[in-house]
Amino acid sequence: MRRMQGSRFAFGPFVLDPSAGTLLRDDVPVAVGYRGLKLLAALVARPGEILSKAELMDAAWPGRAVEEGNLTVQIAQLRKLLGPAGDGSDGGGEWIATVPRVGYRFLGAVEHLGGAKQKPLPLTDQPSIAVLPFVNISNDPEQESFADGLTEDLITDLSRNSGLFVIARNSAFAYKGKAMDVRAIARDLGVRYVLEGSARRAAGSVRINAKLVDAVSGDHLWAERFDRGLQDIFAVQDEVTAKIVEALLGRLRAPPPRNRPKNLKAYDLCVRARKLMDDQPQSAREAHLMLTRAVSLDPEYAEAYRWLAMNHWMGWVHAGGPTDADRSVALELAHKAVAIDPNDAGCRWVLAYLLAYDRSFAEADAQFARAIELDPNEADAWAALSDIAVLAGRIGEGLDHIRKAFRLNPYPASWYYLTLGQAQYAAGEYEAAVETLRRDETYRTSSRRFLAASLAQLGRLDEARAEVELFLVGNPHFTIGHWAATEPFRDAATLDHFVDGFRRAGLPE
Repeated sequence: MRRMQGSRFAFGPFVLDPSAGTLLRDDVPVAVGYRGLKLLAALVARPGEILSKAELMDAAWPGRAVEEGNLTVQIAQLRKLLGPAGDGSDGGGEWIATVPRVGYRFLGAVEHLGGAKQKPLPLTDQPSIAVLPFVNISNDPEQESFADGLTEDLITDLSRNSGLFVIARNSAFAYKGKAMDVRAIARDLGVRYVLEGSARRAAGSVRINAKLVDAVSGDHLWAERFDRGLQDIFAVQDEVTAKIVEALLGRLRAPPPRNRPKNLKAYDLCVRARKLMDDQPQSAREAHLMLTRAVSLDPEYAEAYRWLAMNHWMGWVHAGGPTDADRSVALELAHKAVAIDPNDAGCRWVLAYLLAYDRSFAEADAQFARAIELDPNEADAWAALSDIAVLAGRIGEGLDHIRKAFRLNPYPASWYYLTLGQAQYAAGEYEAAVETLRRDETYRTSSRRFLAASLAQLGRLDEARAEVELFLVGNPHFTIGHWAATEPFRDAATLDHFVDGFRRAGLPE
C-alpha cells in the first residue's frame, strides 16, 4: 500500500507527515489524534499566517457543522502535546498563537522536507514490466483518449501472458504527464522493464512509436515505429505485444485471442467511459450513457458490456443497496460479456463478483478461478476476490488476495482501500483498519461505515458516531438489516462481527 510522495514538515524536534498521518519527535512517534493532526497540518503548511477558525474547523471537520469549543479543545491539546517552542534558553514560547476573535497562527520556523523516502519494491522472479501512458503527439487534444486506450490495451494484452508480471493501469497512469526518469519509475513500481511511447492519430492513419527499456542496465531492448491505417490499430497492438513478449520471454504460445471492437467510435466511447468508473454518482451516469451508445454501435463488443454491467452495480451502491431490477440487468449484461468473449479475464471476474452477490457461490468461485487462470496479473480480480473471500469467512485468504492486488497495482482506485480496510476489520486489526480507511484515497466514500465500526470496536465512540453521521449524509437509506441481507456472506460469525461493529457505532437498524 504505497502513496505517491507527499510533503513533510520539520519544526523544532518534530517531523509531520500529513499523508502518512504521523508526527515524530526526535524520530519517535507521538500519539496525536486524527483531528489534531489535521489542524497541525493546516497550521504548519502556512507558518506565520493567520488561519481563521472557520478554515481550521473545515480542515479538521470537513463538511460538518461543529461548535467552536471543539476547536478550542483540540488546540489546547496540541499545545500540551507539543510543549514549549525553543530550546528553553529563552524561556520557550508557544508554537501556536491565538489571534483574538479571528483564529490561530503557527509561530515556529518550518522546513519543507518534500516527500518521505520509500523503500523500493522488490523485483519479482518473473520479468516485470510497466507500460507508461503513451504520449499524444497529435495537435488534437481529443486524441488523448486514443493514446490512453492504446496504453490500456497493451497493459491488458501483456498481462495475459502468465510468464510476465505486469503493473496495472491505475498505477501506470499515476505517472501520466509527469517528467520522471524511467529508472526512478521502475524502482517505485518494483519492475525491471518499462515500455514507453507515443501515438498520433489523424486523417484515418496512425503513427505509433514504442521502445522497451531495461531500467536496471539502461539498455533499449527494442524500439520500432509503426505507420498504419487506423483500421489496423488492433493488429498493431498485437504486434507490439508479441515483440515485447518475445524480447522478455522468447517465443511462446500466444494466449487465446481477445474480442476486438468492430466500430472505432464504440471503442473511443468505452475508453472514455472506463475513466469514469469510480464512486461518484454523476460520473456513473455519464459512463452509462457512453457505454449504452457503445453497445448500440457494436453489439458484439464484450468489454463495453462488462463495464456496463459494473456500472449498474455501482448504481446499487449509490442507491444504498442492490434492487432486484438492477441486480437482474447487471447480471444479464455480465453473462453476455462472457458469452461474447470467454477468454477475457475482466469479463469473467465481473461476472464472478455479481454471481456472488446473487448467492450463486459455486459458479462465482469457478468464474474467479477462470479469470485468474486467464490473467494472473488482473489486479482488480484479486481485489474483488478478496472482498468475497472475507465475507465467506476466509479472512487470511482475503488479506493475501488484497495484498497481491496492491503489489500489482501500487496506486489503485479508492475501492482497494475499502476492501483492505474491510479485511483488516474482519481480522480484528482495528488500528490498521482505521489507518487504511482514513487515507485520502478512500476517505469520504462509503468506506466510512467500516471506519466507524473499527473506531467503535476500539472504544472511540465519539469518533465512530461522527463518521456515522457523515456516512448517512451520502447514504441516507442505509440500514444494517438491508446491508446484511444483500451482502454475499457465507459465514455467520463474520456477519455477526460486522453487525456488532455497526451497532456499536450507531448505524441505523
